Amino acid sequence: MQVRQLFISPAHIYYGHHGQPPGEEPMHEVESVECVAGKGLRGDRFFDFKEDYKGQITFFEQEVYERMCERFGESGLHAGVFRRNVITRGIDLNSLIGREFEVQGVRFFGTQESTPCYWMNQAFAEGVEAALKGHGGLRAKILTDGVLRRDA
Repeated sequence: MQVRQLFISPAHIYYGHHGQPPGEEPMHEVESVECVAGKGLRGDRFFDFKEDYKGQITFFEQEVYERMCERFGESGLHAGVFRRNVITRGIDLNSLIGREFEVQGVRFFGTQESTPCYWMNQAFAEGVEAALKGHGGLRAKILTDGVLRRDA
């Protein structure tokens, strides 16, 4: 698995905003991010969110992003619009659900699909929520401390 991009955001813009406009805090692309076992990514909105949280880190496939760009004719949006932390290449993330795996020496446990929500239609393109069903990314728990870095 390649780590293509890393994103964090200190604030929620959709979570807890149902029936209201989204917030305005962007995802910040970073070169590296500190993974803290059982807590999440230091500096991210879900860091120490709640005990045993299933989405301490989220992953999204670059290949899915590229398919969505092609399908919906989008070229000006970066992969951070999907609000996932790690953009990967070369792995079927669904194959990691229910399994332990390692990336750059950090251990994770894939808990479930990071299901797409209706906000994605607003953030990316109308219809993308339905198009992403089954390909929304991966939610995971962080099992060991470490640092993830973008691959060169």
